[in-house]
Amino acid sequence: MSWPEQARAAVAEALGVDAAEVGLDEAFGPPALDVPPDRWVDALTAVRDVVGCTYFDWLSAVDELEQGFTVVCHVARLRGQGGGASAGPSVDHLLVRTRIPREDARLPTATGVYAGAGWHERETYEMFDIDFAGHPNLAPLLLPDQFEGHPLRKEFVLASRVAKPWPGAKEPGESEHEAARAPSRRRVAPPGVPSPEAWGPRPPGSTAPDPLAAAKPARPARSAKRAERPARRTPRGAQPDQPDQPASPPDAGEGGPADE
Repeated sequence: MSWPEQARAAVAEALGVDAAEVGLDEAFGPPALDVPPDRWVDALTAVRDVVGCTYFDWLSAVDELEQGFTVVCHVARLRGQGGGASAGPSVDHLLVRTRIPREDARLPTATGVYAGAGWHERETYEMFDIDFAGHPNLAPLLLPDQFEGHPLRKEFVLASRVAKPWPGAKEPGESEHEAARAPSRRRVAPPGVPSPEAWGPRPPGSTAPDPLAAAKPARPARSAKRAERPARRTPRGAQPDQPDQPASPPDAGEGGPADE
């Protein structure tokens, strides 16, 4: 039995369920165990105490649209010395995943199992609006206070993609006319840009609100910050700037015509 299968069996036994109820995915990257959301903390505890994955790496989520959100935790265990005396310690990596509904995006916090999950859960809460019940301080971590929305949700509109053309719409050095006749793969809408019916200016007389007019900047304008700065003082001993004065006419006695 391989190590991922042993980890699956150990977690299933700790949860008191059949091994078939704990999914195992080895198709890509580290092996992943899929556990039910109501046993999230129990599964992480078994992974730490039974499987031996005492090292916490990261925790995040994936927006699966109508299927909800997949919350992923990456942990690892140290297996000790390798094959020879010169070989260093080897590490086994493991992903623990669960799926939560979009309408009620909520999980119990993992900070009681891995203290390092605290900041990762704060970031996931901020980016996906996933609530981690029991977290000691589920406060915003990265975005400014004026920011509205959750940027890593797939319904979040990337206004910069609307204002600036997508670089992938054409190849470097290709003209707009050539790009219009390019294969359909280049005419695919860039990520984060909805259809024109859902975003963009409205025709004159339309009663529909204009999303562009209602959009707020994600960050305060720098010009506003500069306006709040106090006026620069003139250094002591320096003369304030004077407006340009017209040059005085040359003295008649210096290089000018002699007096009559």
